[in-house]
Amino acid sequence: MLIDVNCRILAMAVTFYNLSSEGGLKKLDEYLLTRSYVTGYQASKDDITVHAAISLVPLLEYINLSRWYFHIDALLRISGVSGEGNGVTVVGFAPVEEGAIATLATEETKADVEEDDDDDVDLFGEETEEEKKAAEERAASIKASGKKKESGKSSILLDVKPWDDETEMAKLEEAVRSIDMNGLTWGASKLVEVSYGIKKLQIMMTIVDDLVSIDDLIEERLTAEPANEYIQSCDIVAFNKICKLSVTEMKKLDDATRPNDVYEAIQPISSIATS
Repeated sequence: MLIDVNCRILAMAVTFYNLSSEGGLKKLDEYLLTRSYVTGYQASKDDITVHAAISLVPLLEYINLSRWYFHIDALLRISGVSGEGNGVTVVGFAPVEEGAIATLATEETKADVEEDDDDDVDLFGEETEEEKKAAEERAASIKASGKKKESGKSSILLDVKPWDDETEMAKLEEAVRSIDMNGLTWGASKLVEVSYGIKKLQIMMTIVDDLVSIDDLIEERLTAEPANEYIQSCDIVAFNKICKLSVTEMKKLDDATRPNDVYEAIQPISSIATS
């Protein structure tokens, strides 16, 4: 810990080891249990450095690491990261250079502007007969193909809290996983210490947005009979939108190893800290 001349406590630089190994990822997952970012209270260059050092998308069994990883992934692609951070070292990995932190959103915006400059289109002109005919043909083609628009998906990290320290957590998790709905998939889970011997269940879930309402799931299934015999309340820790990126978009994110066809990135909608 460092102290400046005004006796203010300054954050200490963080060091991580072997982020390509299970042991290193587990340590990072434990480190992120009580933190939203690697250092400080906002995304910074420290998060960029650690994110780039992870060569593969972390498994969902690392709940805290997955939450952080996908959040930083989306920030890079949408709004970028501007925080300086307190300094971080990843042993065996070179720090990210300044120029590598340019966001995908900025690149896409520039590309859109260039395309607009090249196109000479009268946006307010009337539609010609040829354009109307082409539009009708496209609509007929889509209708004839019988293809439906793919429904979006969301990944949710849920805190499920028991009534007291005497609640059987195995029974509680059984009650949670017994809820079976079309479009709902339960994922990895773990018990997290709260206080005075009380633990809560933290569980990942994936939903198809058009089929499952998270509010209805909590109010009408998880905290209603018979599950409420074990479940006192539920809180959403992280609510993330899953979107698909093309290979070109993946290469713009970073130079890490990626799948060759389609990579599902998660775009944070909200991240709510719980006590």
